[in-house]
Amino acid sequence: MTAMAVLAGAFILDLLIGDPRWIPHPVIQMGKAIKAMENGIRRQFRPEQFKLAGILLPVVVAGGSLVVTWALLKVLNAIHPWLGWAAEAVLIATTIAVKGLKDAGMEVYRHLASGDLTAARRSLGMIVGRETSHLDDPEIVRGTVETVAENIVDAVISPLLYALIGGAPLAMAYRAVNTLDSMVGYKNEKYIHLGWASARLDDIANWIPARLTALLLTVSAFFLRMNGRRAWRTMRRDARKHPSPNSGFPESTVAGALGIRLGGVNVYHGVESFRAYMGDALRPMESRDILLANRLLLTVSVLFVLLALLAVWAAGGALWT
Repeated sequence: MTAMAVLAGAFILDLLIGDPRWIPHPVIQMGKAIKAMENGIRRQFRPEQFKLAGILLPVVVAGGSLVVTWALLKVLNAIHPWLGWAAEAVLIATTIAVKGLKDAGMEVYRHLASGDLTAARRSLGMIVGRETSHLDDPEIVRGTVETVAENIVDAVISPLLYALIGGAPLAMAYRAVNTLDSMVGYKNEKYIHLGWASARLDDIANWIPARLTALLLTVSAFFLRMNGRRAWRTMRRDARKHPSPNSGFPESTVAGALGIRLGGVNVYHGVESFRAYMGDALRPMESRDILLANRLLLTVSVLFVLLALLAVWAAGGALWT
């Protein structure tokens, strides 16, 4: 069945090659478009109009990504259906990042295992916004586990779910929303008005995937002989303590599964910020927790793909055609 082959192919492609730097990535083009639009809005609108103008960003960038992807696939399918299917699998693969997320965690783990704290801090600094130059081993582990857990939603489950519903066009639109949030979705003086619509849309887009991820993480914890019951209890107790309406669900579930406590003090641009604790410190954090988080990442990803393929099969072969 076409849709099953496309979804499975996209997932396998990401697992095998991830996002090689020598291949042009759609997110780079999205980033350029977002920056160009931001500059244009700042030139054409007065500051008091930024809140209304901010709606243009997700409408144009996310909507444009959907339309351009749909049109491209339409042309390629007209040339030959196999060409369209292959292109769709490749495009969906660019919206997910199982391999990239796993590799980023493993890079930090390898540096910790070799005792190179400086390199571990530097590698962590590539994937988090907090300052890392002062962190000790447990804090480096915490930052890595939190990042892996949080990104299971927007780097894996969300894009795959939207691909399941609407193929590559909807998956690409989701990736545009997520990119917008990462670039302009900040509650600071510069973006509080211009980025509000992008941030709100990202919250809405990830609302169901975040809660689905928590459920799949709990099931995966049972499969991996971790503590699934504690994972579910911790999620129910702590998920809403997180300032994000979505990030607390995967982070608290992973904390419960591993028996560790996430959250605490982070430093951003020299300013300390306390993040509510999630989970219980039943034991000290250690570098092996990064490996366990990666196992949860891979298990959740495979489990969701299997469920997605089952859904496609039950729907008669294609959900988005």
